[in-house]
Amino acid sequence: MIALQLTPEKIFKEVTAFNTKLAEGIVALRAVGDLPSGVTPKEEVYSEDKVKLYHYKNPTGKKPTNKTPLLISYALVNRPYMADLQENRSMIRGLLDAGQDVYLIDWGYPDRSDRFLTLDDYINGYLDRCIDAICARHGIDAVNLLGICQGGAFSLCYTALHPEKIENLVTMVTPVDFQTGDNMLAHWIRNVDVDLLVDTLGNVSGDLMNWTFLNMKPYRMMGQKYIDMVEILDNPQQVNNFMHMEKWIFDSPDQAGEAYRQFINDFYKYNKLIAGEVEIGGRKVNLKDIKVPVLNIYAQDDHLVPPSASKPLKKYVGTKDYTELSFKGGHIGIYVSSSAQREVPPSIGKWLNKRS
Repeated sequence: MIALQLTPEKIFKEVTAFNTKLAEGIVALRAVGDLPSGVTPKEEVYSEDKVKLYHYKNPTGKKPTNKTPLLISYALVNRPYMADLQENRSMIRGLLDAGQDVYLIDWGYPDRSDRFLTLDDYINGYLDRCIDAICARHGIDAVNLLGICQGGAFSLCYTALHPEKIENLVTMVTPVDFQTGDNMLAHWIRNVDVDLLVDTLGNVSGDLMNWTFLNMKPYRMMGQKYIDMVEILDNPQQVNNFMHMEKWIFDSPDQAGEAYRQFINDFYKYNKLIAGEVEIGGRKVNLKDIKVPVLNIYAQDDHLVPPSASKPLKKYVGTKDYTELSFKGGHIGIYVSSSAQREVPPSIGKWLNKRS
C-alpha cells in the first residue's frame, strides 16, 4: 500500500493555490462580457420565415479568387456559428483566405408554427431558394455546396435531386451509412419511438437534444471539463475560449417535429439513404445521381459521426472525381482546433479552386 504524503503544509499550499485561481477566475469571467454569435463581417442577402442567408466579407479586404460562390449548409440541431466561433478559430475566415466567396444558411429557431415543416420544406424549399438567390446575385446557374453533419446529408439529397445547380460538393463529418457498429447515437435512437415522441411533443426540444449529445460522454462533458476549468481560470484567453464553446453547446434550437420524425426514421432507423429509398417531395434520392466532384472530409476521432459512417460515401455516389480528407481530431475539433485551421479550410479551397 502506498501512503499518501499529505502534510498540513502541502494541503495549505494546494488550497491557497486553488482559491487564488478561483479569485483570478472571477475577474476573468467578468471580463468575458457578451459573446457574439460569429465574428466575421456578414450581410443578410435573403430571408424567408425563420431562415436567413448570409454573405461573408473578408475583414482583410481580400477579394475572392474563386468565381463560383460556396454555400455552407449546417445541421439543424446546432447553431452554425461554430464555423465562425472566434477570430483565430473560424473555418469561414479560413475559407475566405483560401479565395472562396462564402455564403451560409442560418436555419433559425423553429417554434410551434413550424411543427409541420418537412424535409421537403427544408431541402426543396429553403435550401433550393437560397441557392436560387445566390445564383441570381452572381448571374450563374450553379454553386459550390459545403454540407456539415446533418447539413451534409441534406446536401447529398439536394445534389442528387438538383444536380444542375451544384458545381462541386464538399461534405464534412457527414453520416452516410447510419447503422455502422460503432455509431453510438444510431444505436440509441433506434430504440426510441420517434412517432410517439413527435405526436406527444410536437417540436422536439433543443434541450432534450443537447442532453442526448452530452450523455454520449457524460463524465467528460458534464463533469470533468468543469473541474479542468479551474486550471485555466488564471488565463483570460483560455477562459474566453471556454465560454465561447459553452455558449454554442447550450444554444440549441428546437427541432421542427415532422422534419425530425422523417430524418430519424428514414436515415437512422431504416438507413434509407444508402438504399436509395429516402423520398423527398415525391422523388427518391439516389446517390448515384451525384456526378459532380465530391470532397468528403471526416474526423478520425469523431464520436458522433464515426469515419465508418462517412467513408461509405465513395461507393454510393456516381462521380468518378471523389476525394477523401482525413482529419486527426474530433467532431468539434475539426472546426476550432489550431491544426484544423491550418489544414481543413486551405485544403477545401485548393480542391475547389482546381475544379471551379
